Amino acid sequence: MHGPGRRAPTATEAVAASPAAAAAPGWLNRTLLGVGLTSLFSDWGHELATSLMPALLTSLGAPPIALGVVEGLSDAASTGMKLAGGAYGDRIANRKPLLVLGYLATPIMALFAIVTAWWQVVTLRTVAWAGRGLRNPLRDSLLADATPPTAYGRAFGFHRGMDTLGAVLGPLTGTLLLPVLGLRHAFWISTIPGALSVLCVAILVREPPRHPDPTLRFRTSLRRLPAQFRWFLGSAGVFGMGNYAHTFLVLYAQTVLTPSLGAARAAAVAVGLYTLHNALYAVGSFPAGFIADRLGKRGLLVTGYALFAAMNLVLIAPGAGLMHLVFAFVLAGIYIALVDAMEGAMAADLLPPEVRSTGYGVLAAVNGIGDLVSGLAVGGLWTAFGARPAFVYAAVLTLGGAALLGRVRAVRR
Repeated sequence: MHGPGRRAPTATEAVAASPAAAAAPGWLNRTLLGVGLTSLFSDWGHELATSLMPALLTSLGAPPIALGVVEGLSDAASTGMKLAGGAYGDRIANRKPLLVLGYLATPIMALFAIVTAWWQVVTLRTVAWAGRGLRNPLRDSLLADATPPTAYGRAFGFHRGMDTLGAVLGPLTGTLLLPVLGLRHAFWISTIPGALSVLCVAILVREPPRHPDPTLRFRTSLRRLPAQFRWFLGSAGVFGMGNYAHTFLVLYAQTVLTPSLGAARAAAVAVGLYTLHNALYAVGSFPAGFIADRLGKRGLLVTGYALFAAMNLVLIAPGAGLMHLVFAFVLAGIYIALVDAMEGAMAADLLPPEVRSTGYGVLAAVNGIGDLVSGLAVGGLWTAFGARPAFVYAAVLTLGGAALLGRVRAVRR
């Protein structure tokens, strides 16, 4: 950060002065490993609860729009925290205490075990997602600061892979515990990985040396965001308005399979498919980052958008059954591996270090608004007209986001 009358550094100077530039040649350092383990345990806990949430809502007699409200409003509530956390992160030298605070909010979803109405699910999920909103831009900017610029793809791919390994273990744990403990008691187990995530961030993560400007204001930071990053935000926003939460896939699988398998077995198979989805996500994230560091990130991100559109076409195919669902969940796992890793890595390329937290906060907020719109739109269309119009809507928005992404000029810092 730079006081009045001081020249802003060039991109080359900024990179040379960044903590990552002085890092050891090995890109996998203690902070990156700590952030990865923290995300692994955090996702283990919240995905355990999230994978069981559609069954919980069904048991409470909630309609499909309720899932849209839960997903949409919790994401909308976190949007303000993403903006605030990102903007504040560029003004402080130590982002770690806020990271710890953000991860402390996740285990609250264990209280799903005692809810009696679906509006209580909304409340608990909103609190948990507010913590997620606070921590995410700080985590991503800290991750970028601790990584050599030539390894952004691998670093974000590694992190997303660890994150998603937790997302595999969460539904898998839920699948194993559901017949043993029952729906309600299974939620309490999510407190264990949640506590481990807090310990990992507190013990392992180190803040890279930095010299922020405490007088930096949010409006000033916004003006410093590069034009190419703004185009990138536009493409992510349009895509996000169609990129619905994957709990809708779980709900759709339950709906399709219940007539032939019964409600209990259909719920178990749906959670199993979600586990398959997360396994592919975890396995695909690091290879995607490795390839991106060599061939470029934009092409892989466009591919991810295209796979999401293809997944929706599979879902609306006539006579959809178990094999259609398996194929759709496979496509979902691959596309999210590409999109999630590439968004963070491409943003690291496009953002100068002095406004990196702000940029990640704005990107997270744009994604949060997209989640709100997609959750309410898909849930509303599904409730009013059935699932197929909802999936068509999602595919069309995806193509619009891909078109805007084509205008973004790739940058390698």
